[in-house]
Amino acid sequence: MSKVHMTQPLATGIGSRIGPYIAIARPDHWCKNVFMLLGVALACFYHPELFRWNTLAGIGWAFLATCLIASSNYVINEILDAPSDLSHPVKRNRPIPSGKVSIPIAYAEWVILGTLGLLMAAMLNRPFFASAALLLFMGLVYNVPPIRSKDQPYLDVLSESINNPIRLLLGWFAVSTIEVPPVSLLLSYWMIGAFFMAAKRFSEYRSIADAAVAGAYRPSFRHYDERKLLVSMFFYVTTFALFLGVFIIRYRLELILTFPLIAGFVCYYLNVAFKDDSAAQNPERLYREWGLMVYLIVCVLAFVTLMFVQIPILYSVFNVNPSPVNPLWSL
Repeated sequence: MSKVHMTQPLATGIGSRIGPYIAIARPDHWCKNVFMLLGVALACFYHPELFRWNTLAGIGWAFLATCLIASSNYVINEILDAPSDLSHPVKRNRPIPSGKVSIPIAYAEWVILGTLGLLMAAMLNRPFFASAALLLFMGLVYNVPPIRSKDQPYLDVLSESINNPIRLLLGWFAVSTIEVPPVSLLLSYWMIGAFFMAAKRFSEYRSIADAAVAGAYRPSFRHYDERKLLVSMFFYVTTFALFLGVFIIRYRLELILTFPLIAGFVCYYLNVAFKDDSAAQNPERLYREWGLMVYLIVCVLAFVTLMFVQIPILYSVFNVNPSPVNPLWSL
């Protein structure tokens, strides 16, 4: 009995000391790396001969490497955001602004996670390593002065959302290393990510409901207001539709059947962003919006299914000839 009473406080003490360092790495945000799956699906579509059961191990390795690099970016974000987080009603309770984390140890954690992630990436293949290095570099662009793009209006959204096409490339290179996906699809993926990020900014701004407080928390909010954020969201989603349309008409007309579903999903997401204490502020909590999640699953299944199904009558209806052009760019 005495041993139990002695070890229980010790375990609790260790957990309370390590917990904040785990928290700043944000493992709960690793779900964002699901954006890699489109790259995996595309690679399997264009090169089904490359997909074998042992390929799953490489995909798992790639996912873990990406998670470590993403966590490295999250750690530096937590460190450099701590002063401004003090002005946020909720984020002031994060581990660093609340004094639960040693800054020198946090910097060491940032370096270790990034280095380990890059080493794992290098063990997979060169294109994957280059994409992983780009993901890490964009974390520096986004967070570290003098650039610190997250403080610049519009550039904050674009520099953060570019991680979406980078994740697509990471998923692709986990399977194939000789080509890259269509540029039109990469640009479309970037723009829908920008829409999601702008929706997050919009929801945050509405939640704070005080321009002065919002500006103290996030410098880009000194320029933004609800109208500007809504207009920017319209631009991003329109550009997304344009590039996705280019990809569909040029390479895979069957996907045009997903447009009503995708348009509905965008509207659904915008509706979520308007809610009080919206999950759009923390995309890792979107699972609470079960209706949105079901809708997303339907959209993904429809997209993937139509990638593998041929509907010749569509080409007659739209008077489009199947493209003889290889949509992939060789490395």
